[in-house]
Amino acid sequence: MDGVIVTLVLLVFAIIMFVWEKIPLSITAMTVAVCLTLTGVLTPKEAFLGFVDSNVLLFMAMFIVGAAFFDTGVAHAVGGLINRFAKTERQLIIAVMCITGLMSTFLSNTGTTAVLIPLAMGLVQRTGIKATKLLMPLAIAASAGGNVSLIGSPGNMIAQSGLAQQNLAFAFFDYALVGLPVLLVGIAYFALIGHKLLPEEPTHTPATEYTTDADYSKVAMWRKVFAAGTLVATVLGMIFESQLGIKLHVIAWIGALFLVATRTISEKVSVNAIDMKTILLFVGSLALAQALVKTGAGAMIADTIIQSLGDDPSPFMLLAVVFCIAAILTQFMSNTATTALLVPISLALAQQVGADPKAVLMATVIGGSVAFATPIGCPPNTMVYNVAGYSFMDYVKVGGPYLILAMITSLILLPIFFPFYP
Repeated sequence: MDGVIVTLVLLVFAIIMFVWEKIPLSITAMTVAVCLTLTGVLTPKEAFLGFVDSNVLLFMAMFIVGAAFFDTGVAHAVGGLINRFAKTERQLIIAVMCITGLMSTFLSNTGTTAVLIPLAMGLVQRTGIKATKLLMPLAIAASAGGNVSLIGSPGNMIAQSGLAQQNLAFAFFDYALVGLPVLLVGIAYFALIGHKLLPEEPTHTPATEYTTDADYSKVAMWRKVFAAGTLVATVLGMIFESQLGIKLHVIAWIGALFLVATRTISEKVSVNAIDMKTILLFVGSLALAQALVKTGAGAMIADTIIQSLGDDPSPFMLLAVVFCIAAILTQFMSNTATTALLVPISLALAQQVGADPKAVLMATVIGGSVAFATPIGCPPNTMVYNVAGYSFMDYVKVGGPYLILAMITSLILLPIFFPFYP
């Protein structure tokens, strides 16, 4: 119980400090990781295992690939092509969200964000649109697009593995029945309201590797070809990850190392491109998520809420509670960690009340994917946090209303397509 109490205290501390933001989020996150070690909740290895997490390694490599894409002027040129068809700020936001949502359907939402950040910054440089206006919609579209197919998000596959224990399985586009409408609602939200809520200026100093107004006319053509070709090859490698038998982060590092080895990008530029503030924020958040799982604090929160429903809750109430537990937890844990935590609980709940396991798990996964209101709920949000110079409250103000819309949309569609008692 001591571990549970310590974890819950640190969770509350993290939430308060993230909102208050008197010290950088990355420092708060790492403070939590250190405290979890000092109190014995986690071993040092467990607390800092995030530094070799596959997502962190993917971040690092794609920062380098993205820097080459930007440093050679390719992102600037591609941004010009998009700008031919999308002239206004609103049209650019819609275009970027559509491209991101489509790619995230077939790539991981993390990989999609990593690939498209330099493209978006090329648009920023060419059009004069503020990075703060473009990157949060991009990250949110990546998260929402991850629920259009079975392979769009790791949480989807975690649920598929859990469902296999019941000799059941989701079809490739089952998630799209709810995930696609949620994505379309998000695009409509940003087109009509959300773009007005996005901050005009950075709250803190943004990452510098994308803010240099350089002259690309003197960049050798072979460097541009290598930068563009490597990015395309990396994306294709991610699409055919299973066929190649190579993990996403390894594919990304092959591309990054090739760019440095061929001097398409210098070692100094590549090292400077790795945003350690993002890495530290993600590693610290992973430590907190690990503590919530290891101590049972996360499961205790979920169980307490479920038990409060009584012995015979209505199907819709049950659906709403499962969804809301996942939606709340995922604002402070990664969507993958949230899903991994709740899948066994959801399966046990389905068995206890005689509900369809597919329905309960679908509610869990969709709920765990709506991490729109904080910068730590999913990797895409974390990745754009420092690039654009957002604050914690920027995510609350912009992502909060979309979170509510996504919850309403999901709670309407889930009982229709995945009833608890078919």
